[in-house]
Amino acid sequence: MSHIKISFKNYITTFMPKGYKPGYLIKDILSGIIVAMISIPISMGYSQIAGLPMIYGLYGSLLPILVYGLCTSTRDFVFGVDAAPAALTGGVIAALGVTAESSDACQIVPTITLFTAIWLLLFYCIKADRAVKYISTPVMGGFITGICLEIILMQLPKLFGGTAGTGELFELLSHTWSELSDFSLLSFVLGIVTLIILRVSARLIPKIPMSIIVMLVGALISYNTELPGVTLLPEVSSGLPGFVVPMAPFELLPDIAFNSLTIALVIMCETLLASKQNAMHDGYTLRTYREVLGYSLANLIAAFTGCCPVNGSVSRTSIVRQFGARSQLMSVSASVTMGVILCFFTGFVKYLPIPVLTAIIISALLSAAEFHLAARLMRESRRDFIIFMAAMLGVLLFGTIYGVIIGVILSFISVIYEAVLPPRSFMGIIPGRDGFYTLRRNKNAVPIEHVIIYRFGGNLFFANVDTFEDEIRAAINDDTHVVIIYGSGIGNIDITAADRLVALNNYLKSRSIRFYITEHDGHVNDRLRRYGAGELLLSGVVRKTVDSALRAAGIDSTHSPVSKSCSDASSMLPALLDGLTEELEWVLGDDAEAFKEKLAAEILNILKKTDKLETEHDIVHLEKLSSWGRLSYMDEDEILDIIEESLHSAIKDSDAYNTPESKLEQLIDERRHVIEQRIEARDPEGLRKLRERRAKRTHNDKKN
Repeated sequence: MSHIKISFKNYITTFMPKGYKPGYLIKDILSGIIVAMISIPISMGYSQIAGLPMIYGLYGSLLPILVYGLCTSTRDFVFGVDAAPAALTGGVIAALGVTAESSDACQIVPTITLFTAIWLLLFYCIKADRAVKYISTPVMGGFITGICLEIILMQLPKLFGGTAGTGELFELLSHTWSELSDFSLLSFVLGIVTLIILRVSARLIPKIPMSIIVMLVGALISYNTELPGVTLLPEVSSGLPGFVVPMAPFELLPDIAFNSLTIALVIMCETLLASKQNAMHDGYTLRTYREVLGYSLANLIAAFTGCCPVNGSVSRTSIVRQFGARSQLMSVSASVTMGVILCFFTGFVKYLPIPVLTAIIISALLSAAEFHLAARLMRESRRDFIIFMAAMLGVLLFGTIYGVIIGVILSFISVIYEAVLPPRSFMGIIPGRDGFYTLRRNKNAVPIEHVIIYRFGGNLFFANVDTFEDEIRAAINDDTHVVIIYGSGIGNIDITAADRLVALNNYLKSRSIRFYITEHDGHVNDRLRRYGAGELLLSGVVRKTVDSALRAAGIDSTHSPVSKSCSDASSMLPALLDGLTEELEWVLGDDAEAFKEKLAAEILNILKKTDKLETEHDIVHLEKLSSWGRLSYMDEDEILDIIEESLHSAIKDSDAYNTPESKLEQLIDERRHVIEQRIEARDPEGLRKLRERRAKRTHNDKKN
C-alpha cells in the first residue's frame, strides 16, 4: 500500500508550505492561541451534548488537534470537538439508555470514539476518500452552508441566556421557542452588540483579532461587574487528561459499532468537503487519503483520553482564516496553548460570558457560510442553485449525512440530464471564413445548400438517441441531399445507438440522402465494429472530418450556401476540402491495411466494367463508384500504389479491361502528380510525409 507512505518532504510542507515567509510565523502562533480560546466554550458545550462532563471538551482540544496537525495536508483547517459528531454521540447514548455525564457514559463514549477511529482507518485503507470527487461545488457549498446554519441555530438560545439545542431544523426552532421563557435582555444585548462589533470589524479592520479583544473585554466586565441574567462558563478543574481504556458492556458493542459507522461517515464527509473547499480556494492540492488517516489517528488519541469523537470545525477554521493562518503550526500553537490553559489558567474560564462567546461562534459561521456562492448560482445556473439549496436544506431538515446524500443524488440527476440533453445545433459556414459555425449563435452563418450539418455535443446512448434521430428527421426536407453528423462531443456509444445509426443510414439511403458521421473520437469506431455496425465503417459513412464528408458527397467550392443575400463570389464555400488526412487508418484501425487491399481489388473489378479511361479524372470516377466512395488524397495515393502493383498480373490474367496497361499506368502517374500538387499547395509537410510513405512502401516491396 504505497499510499501509506508519507514522504518527509510532504510532511514538512504541512508546516512550511511553498512560499511560507518568516512573517507568517506570528500569524500562525496567534491564530493557534485564538483557536484554543474559542475552543473553550465550543468544546465544553459540545462535550456536554455528547454526554460527557465539560472538561473532556477541553481534553479533546489538546492532543487530537496536535495529532491532526502533524498528519494533515491542509494548511489551516482546525480539528476538535464539534457539533455533528457530538450530537450523534449524544443520540447514541440516549438510545442506549445511558445517563449523560455518568460513569457509564464516561466509559461508553470513548468506546464509540474508538470504533469511529477504526471505521476511519478502514476508510483510509479502502481509499474511500476518492468518493469526494463525485461531490460538486454546489453540493459542497450547500452542505457547508447547511452545517453553518444548523450550528447557528444550535447556539442561538445561548445569546439570550438559554441552552444549546440539538437535532435538526424543526427541533432546533422548537427548542429556541421553549428557551424564550428564560429570556435575558442583558444577555441578548451583550450578545447582539458583540456580534455587530465582530461583523463590522471583520469588514473594516479584518486584521485586528477582534474575537480575542471582545472575549477579554467580556471577561473583564464579568470579573468587575455583576451581570444579572448573563450565564458564565462553569469552573473547571486544572490538569492534563489521563489515560483511559475505552470499555463498554459486550452486549452493547454491536449497536456501538453500527452507530459509530454513521459518525465516521459524517466526520469524513463534513471535514473532507470543507477542507477541500479551502484547498481549492487557496490553490493547493489536498491529499485526501492522508486526511482520512489524520481523522482516524486524531479520534484514536481522543478515545484513549476519554473524549467523544472529534471532527473538523468549520467555525474555528473560519476564524483562523480571518487572522491569516498559513500552516499547521497553528494547530501546534493551539494544542500548546490549551495545555497551558489546562495547567495554569482554568480559573479564567469561569469569567467568560457565554453570550459573548456565542456571538464569536455565530460571526465565524456567518463568514464560513457560502451565501455568495448561492447568489452567484441563482444568477448563473438555476439547476445548480436548486442543488445548492437541496444540500443545504437536507442538512437542516434531515442531518449532515443526508444532506450530502441528497446533494450527490441531485448532482447525478443533473449529470444524467446533461447527458440525455447535451448541447445540439445545426451548423453552416460564414462566407469567406474557414470552419463551421452554429447557425443559431452566429448571425452571419448560413447553411450549405442541400446539406444538413448537425452537431451533437455528448456521448450517444439509449437515453438520448431518440432526441438525436428525431431532430435530424425533422430537419430533412425534399431539398436535402446530404446529412453530416458533427460529432466532436461523441466520445462513446452504446449498442442501442449503434443499431439506430444503422437504421438511420438505411432510412436516409432509401430517400437518396447521403449520410456521414464525422469528427468523433476514434474509440467510437471500435465500438461500432464491436456492436455489429461495421457496415458504417466499410461503406464510407464514417469520416474523419466534415471536410472529408463534404468532399465524399461531391460538395466543392462551386456550391454556394443557402442565402438570398449572398450571391457574389464571397458566398462560395471556403477552400476546406483538402483531403489531406489518412482517413482509413483512423476509421478502421488495425483492419485498415486489409481493407485497402480489398478496396484496390474492388476498383480493379469496376475497371473491368468500365469503358476506356481517357483522363486522370476517370481514375477518380472509379474511386467514387467503390463501396467506400471518395478517398482522401493520402489514402488515394496508397490505393493507387496497390492498384499499380496488381495491375500487370491482373491484365495478364484477364482480357476484360478496355484500357491498355500502359495507358492505365500513365493515368495513375498523372493522378499522383495532381495529388502531389494539391497536397503541396495546402500542406508542404504533408507532401514530405507522402513521399516518405511511398519510399517506405517501395522498399518493403523490393524486400519482399
